[in-house]
Amino acid sequence: MLKSLVKGSILGLYAALFGILLLLAFVITHQMTHYISWPIAGVYRYDALLAYALLIQVFLVYYKLETPREAWVIAIFHAMAMLMELFLTHPKIGSWHYPEQAIFRIANVPLFAGFMYSAVGSFLARSLRLYQASFVHLPRLKWLGLLAVLSYANFFTKFFIPDIRNILFAASVILFFKTRLLFSIDKKQYQLPFLPLLLGLAFIVWLSENIATFANIWRYPSQADIWHMVGWGKLGSWYLLLTLSLVLVLAVMGKRDDAGNWRLH
Repeated sequence: MLKSLVKGSILGLYAALFGILLLLAFVITHQMTHYISWPIAGVYRYDALLAYALLIQVFLVYYKLETPREAWVIAIFHAMAMLMELFLTHPKIGSWHYPEQAIFRIANVPLFAGFMYSAVGSFLARSLRLYQASFVHLPRLKWLGLLAVLSYANFFTKFFIPDIRNILFAASVILFFKTRLLFSIDKKQYQLPFLPLLLGLAFIVWLSENIATFANIWRYPSQADIWHMVGWGKLGSWYLLLTLSLVLVLAVMGKRDDAGNWRLH
């Protein structure tokens, strides 16, 4: 059991490789500011992070550590994330801001920003493959798709009409209540109820967000003068974003049968 737990943890870290490498770069480049000033040789910190993220992707694909389908998921996430970032960082919305300069940017958003969301999609896609995961009692993809579309739309519409996140939380509980995740470690199969796992992943992403804001990658208005931990309310936002991410990954990476079982292609 202990051996399987250790190997399972290693697989999890391997699945999160892209995100871990990004977080390390955030912290290291932030610590560098105590000794040197950006830009370095005319290169701003955010632009260096963009080049770094692209190099990671090239490395992973070239050495077949990431499949073309996983790279496709990352590209979709980057595009969707940039659209959301452009809206939420607009001066009239101001949900958060990027405090440093960048050459490669669109409006207020440095181009590397989309890769932070892509890291979530990369982790989900790689986890399904590395753990040889499947689902039982998975809701129909049309209902999951509707939940994902409404979750994504709510990030925009909540500024103009009532926030429906509580309805979306309740809908996700109803949809995933019976869903179980099956996965393999050392050729032994295990299963877990999916809802607690999804909430646990949202908590991990929330912790990562705290590291990123501490490293001055972005800041919320309340963190403008001094850094403090991100509020617990953001945990719900990450939960909804993970739901959106999961639906996209499931649609691209596998197929659901009429009995509610989902498997990788």
